[in-house]
Amino acid sequence: MTSSPGRRRAAVVGTGAIVSGGHLPALRAHTDRVELVAAVDVDPGRLDAFRTEAGEGVTGFSTTEAMLAAVRPDLVLIGTPPSLHREQTVAALKAGAWVLCEKPLCLSLAEYDEIAAAEAASGAYASVIFQHRYGSGAVRARELIRGGELGAPLVAHCQTTWHRDAGYYSVPWRGRWATEGGGPTTGHGIHQYDLLLHLLGEWEEVQAMAARLVHDTESEDVSTALVRFAGGALATVVNSVLSPDEVSRVRVDCADATVELTHLYGHTNDDWVYTPAPHVPQERAAAWREAGEDVPSSHTAQLGFVLDAWDAGVRPPGSGREARSTLEFAAALYKAAFTGRAVRAGEIRPGDPFYEAMHGGVGETWSGVGRA
Repeated sequence: MTSSPGRRRAAVVGTGAIVSGGHLPALRAHTDRVELVAAVDVDPGRLDAFRTEAGEGVTGFSTTEAMLAAVRPDLVLIGTPPSLHREQTVAALKAGAWVLCEKPLCLSLAEYDEIAAAEAASGAYASVIFQHRYGSGAVRARELIRGGELGAPLVAHCQTTWHRDAGYYSVPWRGRWATEGGGPTTGHGIHQYDLLLHLLGEWEEVQAMAARLVHDTESEDVSTALVRFAGGALATVVNSVLSPDEVSRVRVDCADATVELTHLYGHTNDDWVYTPAPHVPQERAAAWREAGEDVPSSHTAQLGFVLDAWDAGVRPPGSGREARSTLEFAAALYKAAFTGRAVRAGEIRPGDPFYEAMHGGVGETWSGVGRA
């Protein structure tokens, strides 16, 4: 196959709802820079339906290996269940393709380090989908916080309180350590606390609790954490699938202002609210709200950043140390919850059971409430 001049050749692995509803619109939005040439799915009917939706020129394959050998794409977008991410990402990297993969990128720090090794060997990069970083409101908030315009960050709250019923967990791979890597800590709240880390920088220490209060799953259905950041700020993080009134929220109280984002599955500029401290002049506060063109958080926004990095010949955002830090935070939260003690950044290394698996070997011994 040959590509149109100046356009990257892309393939999708998995053709379910997240690919047809997220990745396909993103590819269409950037059609001047990238073209979809192949799709992979083990379900022939689902694959055929996706190819019809995607339009002409998309070749179907039943395996990632066959697709990589035949097509040699520039970019692979992965939307399969989490237990497949590491294997498919490594295969794509070894074939020389960049990767943009749904969260979680993999199920453990050990798996992440396999991906990092494949990156180093191939020269290609793997990014994880954390689309909330890339809306214009988030870009503006990070610029203001990291630049010191709002004063020193002091207190933060990160809330993902969603609701999932028993039918949601009837899908065999959900709620199981080996196939999903955890509960709402890795599968739901990870979007919000990734954004929190993106805004505040390096985290330093985590204390946590986790429980299985409602659902018949192996992993938790709620977790909470207390976090200390390297800059001194303290934060709370709540991840739940037990909450009838669903909301996603990030709030950061700085010395000169509170910035708060309230949404559910995506945000625009209007979802960000800046409240100045009493001593702040109104004209200064008015400038904070000037985020420019309203770019909603989305797969489309993140794909644009990845393509920009490719054109510039640099590592894309959402990869490398950034991606590992968010995954390490999840591992630290679980370790803190299951051991009952604070976990510091950098302490989960090879030889630590929480390096090999998010549950740290707890597995079926965990009662679902408190520590194993």
